[in-house]
Amino acid sequence: MKLASLKQGRDGRLVVVSNDLAWCADATAIAPTMQAALDDWDQVEADLRNLQTDLDHEAIPMMRFHERQAAAPLPRAYQWADGSAYVNHVALVRQARAADMPDSFWHDPLMYQGGSDGFLGPRDPIPLKDESWGCDLEAEVVVVTGDVPLGASREEALAAVRLVGLTNDVSLRNLIPGELAKGFGFFQSKPASAFSPVFVTPDALGDWWKDGKLHRKLMVDLNGQPFGRAEAGEDMTFDFGVLIAHAAKTRALGAGTIIGSGTVSNRDSDGGPGKPIAEGGVGYSCLAEVRTVETILRGKPETPFLKAGDTVRIWAEDDKHHPIFGTIEQVVTAG
Repeated sequence: MKLASLKQGRDGRLVVVSNDLAWCADATAIAPTMQAALDDWDQVEADLRNLQTDLDHEAIPMMRFHERQAAAPLPRAYQWADGSAYVNHVALVRQARAADMPDSFWHDPLMYQGGSDGFLGPRDPIPLKDESWGCDLEAEVVVVTGDVPLGASREEALAAVRLVGLTNDVSLRNLIPGELAKGFGFFQSKPASAFSPVFVTPDALGDWWKDGKLHRKLMVDLNGQPFGRAEAGEDMTFDFGVLIAHAAKTRALGAGTIIGSGTVSNRDSDGGPGKPIAEGGVGYSCLAEVRTVETILRGKPETPFLKAGDTVRIWAEDDKHHPIFGTIEQVVTAG
């Protein structure tokens, strides 16, 4: 089942979306918003699935699904926690600045709590007031949970996954060092994130969702050129069951909690840092990583951060090269 929120008010209007993303049907008679559906998932899931079946058989009124009319599936959420499951990415970034990599990073996930009071839609621009802040894209996989009990096991955490999607978790890289130096975490350096037009139930992904991981390539284009083709199911040190259980160690998680994977990152086939696509590698899911590799290899970064007018596209494809979750496509705008 594929669900989306059309832009309407603060929390959007819930629709079910056809598998090919061409059509949608109003679901507000079942649940007015995505959050309302998640709050009462056990009561409304069957009705939403029946609506999806009716849509697939063209047995109900339907309308064209236009991704530009879509808000983030959850336009705002009670909780957004982003992990760093691809430890390769962390290791490279720390290597570039000659920082030690604690061994605990391979056994205990990193996670921060981001702002969730307002997310960007999949085609909304990325507002950038000051290019000196070092604006970066971060292509990630996300899951949305139902209620997760305090102290949940990995298995309980995975059972709580309701939806899977993608995000562009925008970062302002040049603001991060100063914030982290204060010892109190991210805030100004993490502006609003954007999410894929649709979120998908795990069962609809079939074998692409296995062991708490999405086994598809995460496609990233920058200004119309291939930038990243990393395999999301590879080099993921911590699966989503581990990430959710980590978040629930000391607190219960409410329905509608969004958990991010962190930047998807693959090592090269020779075990070294990833290579650009033009050099036969799978590329990168953020600019910081390619800048890190450039620093390691040539002593300084060469690739610039995002500036006004740059365009970012993020998506994942099925076997017929059709987007599974729709496409995040954003233009950086000044101010």
